[in-house]
Amino acid sequence: DFNNNSNSSLNYAIENNLVSMISDSQRIRKGDYIIFYLQQNRAKKVYEGKFYGIFKAKDNHSFLDNNDKNQFLKQQLNKSLTFRTMIEPYKVYPIGVTEWEALDEIKYIQSPNQMLWSLIYRKLRANRGNTMITIYESERLIKLIKDKNNSKTLNCNSLTFDTDKQEIIADNAKYNYTGRKENVNILPRLINKFSQGKSFEPHLQAYIVQNIGIKTHNNLDNLLVNNYDIEWIGNEVYCGVGMQKIDIMLSLIKEDERIIEPIELKSVCATPDIIFQIQRYIDWIEQYYIPNRISDIQPVIISKKISNKQSSNYTQLINNLKNLNSKNNILPLKYIEFDINNNNINFQQIIY
Repeated sequence: DFNNNSNSSLNYAIENNLVSMISDSQRIRKGDYIIFYLQQNRAKKVYEGKFYGIFKAKDNHSFLDNNDKNQFLKQQLNKSLTFRTMIEPYKVYPIGVTEWEALDEIKYIQSPNQMLWSLIYRKLRANRGNTMITIYESERLIKLIKDKNNSKTLNCNSLTFDTDKQEIIADNAKYNYTGRKENVNILPRLINKFSQGKSFEPHLQAYIVQNIGIKTHNNLDNLLVNNYDIEWIGNEVYCGVGMQKIDIMLSLIKEDERIIEPIELKSVCATPDIIFQIQRYIDWIEQYYIPNRISDIQPVIISKKISNKQSSNYTQLINNLKNLNSKNNILPLKYIEFDINNNNINFQQIIY
């Protein structure tokens, strides 16, 4: 009830969970590869999870079809699917790769950083539907699917799933989506929570991943993307079995130059101890990400504006940022503050 609306009747925990799902859906960009996961279900003779693909997103972002009696295919599916994404076949292979083959088998693994950690972390949490994986991980998973099928794809645009064979097969029928397509607008709710002094980090994350790189918020693009292209967007990126998560991570590219930006979000003012979290992100990226996709690391902090730049908190924060830069082989950390005026959120980089 909070989409395009400043108020909500939902419990804050339920709202935040839904907003996290919105973030997952709004990071999708046209042309993104999509791989399906068939969950283990022994009652239906699905004895192990499997990965199937490859499809592509037809448009930027998912849209909403709210959970009511008019929701498209709700009765036929006997479940609600609120977040919808238009997809199309790309290179679709009929046979899926098992979870064991993708996540556990290590005979072709030379180093731990080559394992599909995004999916392993997801398995440990077991509560996330739409999970991004890194470009390297997608290349590896797609290669496994391709090899499992001896490179043979299905040459058709209408497809279905044979539950007995557990294979994707051709389908002569043609189906059109005739449900609702409600666009997501989280900003009114974000502004309301800001004005009431309530936490809104999930809402800020959803707003940024929805708008970054598509020329709907030039201020944000100039600060985070500049003259680079975005080749990958991640949110809630797991970076350790302790389930630490990078709020947003961007991979930027220009010719043969790459920058990876781990972004820490705060709906409150940044404090000096924020650098401990940033250091953990740097350490993880250096060990698990960089070996598979060589990039420069440029951490980013986005937090509420500190009005008193003479305060001891601000002085210590800036000193800590400088120390972080000097002790790591990284591009200088970007410190960005935001403020909300006239129902708009404005971002400004602080040069320190």
